[in-house]
Amino acid sequence: MGRKGILQKIFLGILVVHLLVIAVAAGYNKGLKIWPMPVSVSHGRGTLYLRNDLELRIDGRMYSDASGIFKDGFFRFLEILKGDHVFQTNISSFNSSLIIKGIHVVIVSPSDELQHGVDESYKLSVPMLGDPSYAYIEAKTVYGALHALETFSQVCYFNHSSRVIEIHQAPWIIFDEPRFSYRGLLIDTSRHFLPVPVIKKVIDSMTFAKLNVLHWHIVDEESFPLEIPSYPKLWNGAYSSSERYSMAQAAEIVRYAQRRGIHVLAEIDAPGHAKSWGIGYPSLWPSINCTQPLDVSNDFTFKVIDGILSDISKIFKYRFVHLGGDEVNTSCWTSTPHVSNWLKEQGLNGDEAYRYFVLKAQEIALSYGYKIVNWEETFVNFGSKLSRETVIHHWLRGGVVQKAVAAGFQCIVSNQESWYLDNVGTTWKTFYANEPLFNIRKPQQKALVMGGEVCMWGERVDGSDIEQTIWPRAAAAAERLWTPYDKVAKDTTEVTERLAHFRCLLNQRGVAAAPLTGWGRAAPMEPGSCYKQ
Repeated sequence: MGRKGILQKIFLGILVVHLLVIAVAAGYNKGLKIWPMPVSVSHGRGTLYLRNDLELRIDGRMYSDASGIFKDGFFRFLEILKGDHVFQTNISSFNSSLIIKGIHVVIVSPSDELQHGVDESYKLSVPMLGDPSYAYIEAKTVYGALHALETFSQVCYFNHSSRVIEIHQAPWIIFDEPRFSYRGLLIDTSRHFLPVPVIKKVIDSMTFAKLNVLHWHIVDEESFPLEIPSYPKLWNGAYSSSERYSMAQAAEIVRYAQRRGIHVLAEIDAPGHAKSWGIGYPSLWPSINCTQPLDVSNDFTFKVIDGILSDISKIFKYRFVHLGGDEVNTSCWTSTPHVSNWLKEQGLNGDEAYRYFVLKAQEIALSYGYKIVNWEETFVNFGSKLSRETVIHHWLRGGVVQKAVAAGFQCIVSNQESWYLDNVGTTWKTFYANEPLFNIRKPQQKALVMGGEVCMWGERVDGSDIEQTIWPRAAAAAERLWTPYDKVAKDTTEVTERLAHFRCLLNQRGVAAAPLTGWGRAAPMEPGSCYKQ
């Protein structure tokens, strides 16, 4: 029998045979604990049991897993399920037809290249019949299959009495795919340095909520912690010699994320937010007393930008690079004599010089094969001049997304009143209710919204409190970005119990997610169950 026939037998046969299955609307059904909610879920009322030595079978005719990405994901899946539990080693007393002995995986694409728009869909079925019995995963790519493992992990429970892992509400048939291709989380390593193990732990936690882009705001005016071999004095702008990232460490972060299906978007913000650049190269400053924006009149400024982009392009392979471009006050240029004279020679005022700088930086990025992300101020001030390869990153003004997509630009949504995690007064309910396609009517314009991103700016977080500031509020946004619009709850009270369950699941996996009650990163208000906080 061919592959198509096998899959039809697996997925269609299950649907016909298992009379216990009941269709469940995959929106905010109170009986389900999966987060984010899948596109389509059917389940029954039975209970299955997992063997301790769960077997992995990968159909190698299309995807061989030569890189070990899926096998590594499978071992992480087992580690999450088993934790530090003590298991019943003899399960012979259980009905053998109710024991899941392994997972059978079919991945269609032979490639494990991770690039924007990669297919993340999957089908997961956990049948009630069969001896030996297997769970089945079908996915177009290995990254969809990793999502399937995460979903599977969320329907498994350790029974402390029988000391086995149980699957409740079996059989399961789940089809799933993301609503948006860009589901991001920003971290900021300029305001506070984040050690590599902290960043890796953040990456791991993102996979639990199916977020897929780590926006790494690497440098800013406060510090420049990244090694740039072409200009080795740049990281003199780090807080200290121990608060730095070597290129090897940056490459390891990218590698670590990629093997978990997460892109890393590097941001090098310029010309504003760049005071730290001049610690190592003071000529980048307009003057010693006026240190930013970077000196637009100095050719060396753009040589440094070229060197930075040349170096990071060897490591950061995501299609996009973020060039910032926000909050640029040009008074430093107009008040510094040599810059002011240059402006007059070029026939530019401060605003026009701002445009000149951004467009020149874009040209450099394009020469390295990048598409560009810029903060919304660039569109607001000179949108018609931007490269058509520009993605507009919305954060500040109302109506910008609607205007940008009407002008034909792609957009990322991060409106600060709803999706800024450093605003600890913004509750998870606001994160959940924020709709990226608000007031966008035309289908072709909706398609230009790549997705959204929650932003963990670093002024008041470091490795000691970043997790509880991110979670569980980022999870609320994650469901908005993953789950189809008509399946997302219109009343947040309908998902409170399920999100509380996910928050406790994060805690059980070692992620310091804060309670739902109270403000962001608030401590528990009183003694009680995790599920009630």
